[in-house]
Amino acid sequence: MNMIDNPDQAKRLARAILSDVAMYNKEKVENGIKNDNIFDILKEELEEGRQHFLSRVSTDLNPDTIYEIAVVDVLIKRAGKIESSIW
Repeated sequence: MNMIDNPDQAKRLARAILSDVAMYNKEKVENGIKNDNIFDILKEELEEGRQHFLSRVSTDLNPDTIYEIAVVDVLIKRAGKIESSIW
């Protein structure tokens, strides 16, 4: 399998992975936002997603940064409507 070396494709992949994490873990996301511990609750899922992402994206693109931005965009920003003391 070829490594992704296009930044836009890498961003799309990261968002897709994290959308899946959010979709399959709706209750965990909601509880994590409400209780300000989303990264603890989703630690395993986020790491599994990261490893999958890193296995597909060229290191020339700084994939860790792309993945972390997607975490905020997909998990945190989209959860803005959930009641929480962190907002």
